[in-house]
Amino acid sequence: MQFILPMQSRQSIQLRQHQQLALTPQLQQAIRLLQYSAQDLEQEVAQALLDNPLLERDEEYDTEGDAAEPAASHDDDGFREVSDLAPRSRDGDDDYERPEAAPAPTLRQHLMEQLRLTRATSRDRVLIELLVDELDDNGYLTTPLDELAALLPEELGVERSEWQAALRLLQSFDPPGVAAASVSDCLQLQLQRLECDASPQVLACAGELAREHLALLASGNLPALRRELGCSLDVLRDARQLLLRLDPKPGRGWAHDVADYVRPEVIVRKSGGRWKAFINPAVMPGLRVNADYERLIRQRQAGADGLQPQLQQAHGLIKSIHQRFDTILRVAGAVIAHQQAFFELGEQALRPLVLRDIAQELQMHESTVSRATRQKYAQTPWGVYELKHFFTTAVSRDDGDATSAAAVRSLIQDLVQDEPAAKPLSDNLIASMLAERGVVIARRTVAKYREAAGIPPASLRRAKARLDSVE
Repeated sequence: MQFILPMQSRQSIQLRQHQQLALTPQLQQAIRLLQYSAQDLEQEVAQALLDNPLLERDEEYDTEGDAAEPAASHDDDGFREVSDLAPRSRDGDDDYERPEAAPAPTLRQHLMEQLRLTRATSRDRVLIELLVDELDDNGYLTTPLDELAALLPEELGVERSEWQAALRLLQSFDPPGVAAASVSDCLQLQLQRLECDASPQVLACAGELAREHLALLASGNLPALRRELGCSLDVLRDARQLLLRLDPKPGRGWAHDVADYVRPEVIVRKSGGRWKAFINPAVMPGLRVNADYERLIRQRQAGADGLQPQLQQAHGLIKSIHQRFDTILRVAGAVIAHQQAFFELGEQALRPLVLRDIAQELQMHESTVSRATRQKYAQTPWGVYELKHFFTTAVSRDDGDATSAAAVRSLIQDLVQDEPAAKPLSDNLIASMLAERGVVIARRTVAKYREAAGIPPASLRRAKARLDSVE
């Protein structure tokens, strides 16, 4: 007998199936792994080895003789798939294969444990997990919701209100202030949850300070603050003390003490007369599925059926790691192709480049390019650089050409380095000297680039020179 469902019921069933397929763990894992740094990826792999008995380190390949050789490159004929490469291990360290103790809990683990205790739907859980993966070390969410929404298939139809609801739930977790977009936002979130005996006037004043006047508060100009707020000095002082009790970096309590170093995932070398990107084999986790277990599962041997989910997870992780390195290689190759002059001449030869340029060239979304360059480092002849360093805005030249903002900062650093200690260059004078080199920018733009380079103003440089001469 054949049953015919009403059209409305068939549409409803089809929609639910599509949403379930769109929010697969594989998609979540691929997005998360691309976001990770090399160190985060290694921790993820170490945890997977502990959790999944089917995964094991691939130690069959000798890495001592070719550890310095690139694993893959971007060449003139196109991009070589990283998934076609033989996986490699970490220097053949047998003791590393099974860590004896799990690493200390991270902020992500702390938040995910709280999420597990909520009654959030599976759809909301996916959105919250994506938000958690975007948090920086201080617990801030600096990625706009619109950019995050672009990661999911459009046909899924995730509304902005769903993202906002997921964000509100995440911001209700411990530590207070987590998932804030800025210091101001972070302090306001903490004030909303603060339990104290402060008067309503003090709480209102503290909220206004956090919302509108943090820069003025940092200057210590209390009279100006009183004029802005129209409150008494006692209320202002109590509000300031209240803000000082809050934590502007709520995620730092979960930061681990690690060595201050980075592991470059990309090696830049000259090949065939051009600079090219190669994947550093030392950071590629050598993983494989245990062949004996997989054979038993494929043959549906007794007692092996229960391992089917672990088999899928193991293959999924290996595939996601290959996709991650393939994406990084493609993006790095395109970036380096645009910045050939930098590798020959150095910082002042950086050309203007924005995420959109690479995204259009590779037919990727800008958010994907951003994740493939954030916390991903390249070993170059001039040192180790984050891939994001090679993206810089354009500054017009008087000859009609354009240079990059990074190149201008480098020029300013060179000028200040060579200035007389007793007569440091003012921003106006630096602007004039840059104009002589064909870079015409305003004094305030010089000040912005100088501050970005960590160079104090001329008055402070002059005062420091005087103190040094006295000593």
